[in-house]
Amino acid sequence: MIRIAMVGDIGSGKSHVAKQFGFPVFNADKEVASLYKKNRECFSKLKKILPKYISTFPINKKELAIAIMANEQNIKKINKVVHPAIKIKMFNFVKKHRKEKFIVLDIPLLIENKINKKNDILIFVDAKKKEILKRLRKRSNFNSRIIEKFKKLQLPLEFKKKKSTFIIKNNFNNNFVKKNVKKIRKEILLNA
Repeated sequence: MIRIAMVGDIGSGKSHVAKQFGFPVFNADKEVASLYKKNRECFSKLKKILPKYISTFPINKKELAIAIMANEQNIKKINKVVHPAIKIKMFNFVKKHRKEKFIVLDIPLLIENKINKKNDILIFVDAKKKEILKRLRKRSNFNSRIIEKFKKLQLPLEFKKKKSTFIIKNNFNNNFVKKNVKKIRKEILLNA
């Protein structure tokens, strides 16, 4: 099995690009959202470490945002609960798709959390900051201060770019992205 992993800035379109490959995709953000909605164990752990902020189940993202804004350390506390649970979900996803020739990992902190393997094919999704910001502002839960806090958890984009096997430009034009994905996909299949 060959693992293709998306890396890039917050809002650069990694999830959209990941889907274009046509292989099974593990989307960490969707899994986190599911964890907040359905996992009582996660709720109990977060309520225990952040009792002033977490009070409702399913977990309310606004409560998490308030906790993150209140104290820089809270994001680390949240991650200590969430990341192990997501790693298990990823492990199960990989196991379930072990017979597939390719899978795609869409995990924002893949390199930072040392989830990547040496032979993973890293694809850096490169988009203009102006376009990213325009798209992020359209999100219903947009909060520039929280995005900045998440960016602090990330390695520099230049480092990720250098580590990547491929760089895909994303100008947020669907046909343009599909064409570039097709080229990269072809090259990956040739080298597999």
